Amino acid sequence: MLIVMRQDALEAEITGVIAAVGAMGLDAVPIAGAERTVIAVRGNDRPIDPSRLGSLPGVRELLPVTRGWRRSAREQHPAATVVHLPGGITVGGGAPLIIAGPCAVEDERQIIRAATAVRDAGAAALRGGSFKPRSSPYSFQGLGTEGLRLLARARAETGLPIVTEAVDVETLGAVAEVADVVQIGARNMQNYSLLRAAGRAGRPVLLKRHAGATIDELLLAAEYILTEGNPDVILCERGIRGFDGATRNLLDLGAIPLVHRLSHLPILADPSHGTGRRELIAPMSLAALAAGADGLLIEVHPEPEHALSDGAQSLDLGAFTSLMHELRAVGAALGRPLAEPAGVQA
Repeated sequence: MLIVMRQDALEAEITGVIAAVGAMGLDAVPIAGAERTVIAVRGNDRPIDPSRLGSLPGVRELLPVTRGWRRSAREQHPAATVVHLPGGITVGGGAPLIIAGPCAVEDERQIIRAATAVRDAGAAALRGGSFKPRSSPYSFQGLGTEGLRLLARARAETGLPIVTEAVDVETLGAVAEVADVVQIGARNMQNYSLLRAAGRAGRPVLLKRHAGATIDELLLAAEYILTEGNPDVILCERGIRGFDGATRNLLDLGAIPLVHRLSHLPILADPSHGTGRRELIAPMSLAALAAGADGLLIEVHPEPEHALSDGAQSLDLGAFTSLMHELRAVGAALGRPLAEPAGVQA
């Protein structure tokens, strides 16, 4: 960190800042310039709390030299993180993973039908919500533990690993018992107690970016999981809030190569939430794959017009099968063939 002093800072104020840095067990190196003094702080093995130094007399601003998300940073971990799922499936550094299924588990017939169809089309993992955090308390909230039982049944029928959301610490244990990947949704991206608990749950974690979050905030959220000793974190870009209501969100495709530059963690794209419009899912899926996404999270429902949640942003089974053909073609052209379902040879 660099501490920039004000131009009119007194010598006693500079000395006071140096003493405060020393009291923190760190080294302070003053650099006198033509107009102001800058104090370089050395010896810290983690980010410094700016509140301890920023309010000292004579201080103009603090300039961090290292990021607050050290464990997420590619500088600290040059090789891409590869997250391993059952069936030899991996996320990151290789074949893009397609995770597909309904927004919510509604009944046994629906989830088995969806799981079988997305597997046959080539998806390598199944998504589906059992616990649903909804904006309105009157909207369908999911089947809860019954939904988890049905997801386990779908996995037994199809062999697809399960990705499903934990919405709070209280139900995290039940989710982790069934899920192959625990999803932390956008609304909970900064639920720090849930992030820490998910880091101790013994499962890979899929962390979605909040619609109002910066890339820094997303990586700091991932840091909470990583600090609990869980290296298997998968990020997900699912759209940020814009000013135009023509789409539900703005799918920030630039975030994908930027995260790859900044971090070693894999990142998926969610074109369903990213656009909120069924007709935009296919083109944005193709664009996200071309931008370097490590996979896609796509909502697919046997009968979107009857879906209990997010039907307008769900593909039907035929449309998803067509999209998979296009994704395979783009993946092959990019030299990044899609991950196949367990037991299927590429």
